[in-house]
Amino acid sequence: MKKFFIKATLLGLTAMLMLTGCKKMFDKMPANELDNGQAYANVYDADAAVMGVYGKFMGLADRYIILNELRADLLDYTVNADKWLRQISNHTVTAHNPYADPRPFYEVIINCNDVLFNITKMYNEKKISQTDYNERYSDVACMRSFLYLQLGIHYGDEVRYVTDPLATLQDVNNQALFPKVSFDALLDSLITFTEPIPYKELYSTGSSLNITLDGYPTEKFFINKKCLLGDLYLWKGNYNKAAVYYREVMETATTDGNLENYYAKYRLAWYGSTGSLYVGYTLNNSVPVLNFSSGWRVMFQTPMNSEHGNKEWVWALPFDNKFAPANPFVKLFSPIGGDYLLKPSKQVMDMWNAQPQLNYNFPNTSISSQFAFDARRDLSVKDFGGQLVAMKYLYKYINWENNAPADVLVKNGDWYLYRQTHLHMRFAEAANRDGWHKVGWAFFNNGIIGAYDTAGSGNNIVNLMNTNDHPYPYNFDARYKQTAIPFFRGLWYRNIGVRRRANQPNLAITGASKADSLVQVEDGLLQETALEDAFEGTRWPDLIRIARRRNDPSIVADKVYQKLLKDGDPNAGKARAKLMSKEGWYLPFKLD
Repeated sequence: MKKFFIKATLLGLTAMLMLTGCKKMFDKMPANELDNGQAYANVYDADAAVMGVYGKFMGLADRYIILNELRADLLDYTVNADKWLRQISNHTVTAHNPYADPRPFYEVIINCNDVLFNITKMYNEKKISQTDYNERYSDVACMRSFLYLQLGIHYGDEVRYVTDPLATLQDVNNQALFPKVSFDALLDSLITFTEPIPYKELYSTGSSLNITLDGYPTEKFFINKKCLLGDLYLWKGNYNKAAVYYREVMETATTDGNLENYYAKYRLAWYGSTGSLYVGYTLNNSVPVLNFSSGWRVMFQTPMNSEHGNKEWVWALPFDNKFAPANPFVKLFSPIGGDYLLKPSKQVMDMWNAQPQLNYNFPNTSISSQFAFDARRDLSVKDFGGQLVAMKYLYKYINWENNAPADVLVKNGDWYLYRQTHLHMRFAEAANRDGWHKVGWAFFNNGIIGAYDTAGSGNNIVNLMNTNDHPYPYNFDARYKQTAIPFFRGLWYRNIGVRRRANQPNLAITGASKADSLVQVEDGLLQETALEDAFEGTRWPDLIRIARRRNDPSIVADKVYQKLLKDGDPNAGKARAKLMSKEGWYLPFKLD
């Protein structure tokens, strides 16, 4: 492989290894002029190569959020935004728009190809063990598949599927070498490649890549392979297979000796003394107010090695002022220390405003309250002197109490890539499409115990609070009874559902047919993913996936139109007309 790629790997690697302080990796880090035989000598060199891929991947963070959120209906540009961001938002993207450039994705892909080739060569030459090879190869393989899925989402049928370790960026643009593939064909290729990877778990205990570095658990650094496979099958329409993979991730802690993890990690459950992550309330001089110091908001501020971080986040990468690259989200979102380029759209504010909370009775008082809006609005967005600010990526930078950073130059934060609500609502989407509408409905409403306790808890609960008569992966036991024999404590007894955790009422389903349920549950999911996961990089993929499935471009076109219309963009009508054609969903693919 050319020395260029070694240098590129090292640049990405340095970004991550400045965090680690890991002497063995530094001791083994190859010099720029080493050939690959010297650069890939042992397992620490393989580790360095894997971390280099992730270091380079972190350079895509701002692009990932811009393309996956600003193209959709929940984010808008501010007066500070340049013409390129405005083009992304109102779908007037030109071929030279830097945010539409696919080359940064291919740079990481080419890095992946190089690493996959060289660690396979290391294994064949017996420089690393079978276990070390399986874990590292599978990780980088899934990263490459994730990047290609992103390319398919944004470039449609224009993507070149390149796996050759000798390919360069110039080669990628050569259609004689790498012809275009359709999005459907790309999904087939990704599943064919990813499904048989030799290792699908997290890095094993004792692995040199499963450690805690300066307080950051590397378990959260690396892509969750089963989540990726679930997503690939969900996009392809193999809903049962998708649900199987999602269920396996939700039950990650089933063998954990820590009962709080056993019952709560990735199960969207209540837990422990820290109060879970419910939307909560408190009294200020006997006046009900939202609780900002604990509950739902805290997941965006908590360390990844905390109880909340451990149970909520599946995949997140840290930005720390001690190492490069710099946190791009302060520049994008913050009016303090940043450029404040993007803001919440009026459309998402209207969506939250249309969702009143359930009534809440304060214990040991006669005071009750029902907030007239979805509390996740004020937990996700703050008003800075008339400027609405998307706060999810800023809570580790700006103090929520005084709206100021502790140090304006210390711009720490995280790139949130996958959390348990993404997991649960994609499982619900798969279950609903696989014919299990009520199971899907339960997961994003009030959970299994709420949805299947139709006769009240009582003593005879053998046939309540569970779906044990359903086939796997839709059989869940949420029974709980400790007052009389027989005792029950089902594995899912703490599951509470997405809307219940947010203190929202259940979505009502009308009509008698299964077709009625299927569409209404899917529509409800599309709404709930906006309310719960706004600004996290999931919105455009969610819109496109469901529009493709239903062959209904209006799902995308109408929502973007409403955003642009409400935010006063004169291109609203033209954008809708463009998005009513599937070809209008995709960015121009230009590599030269």
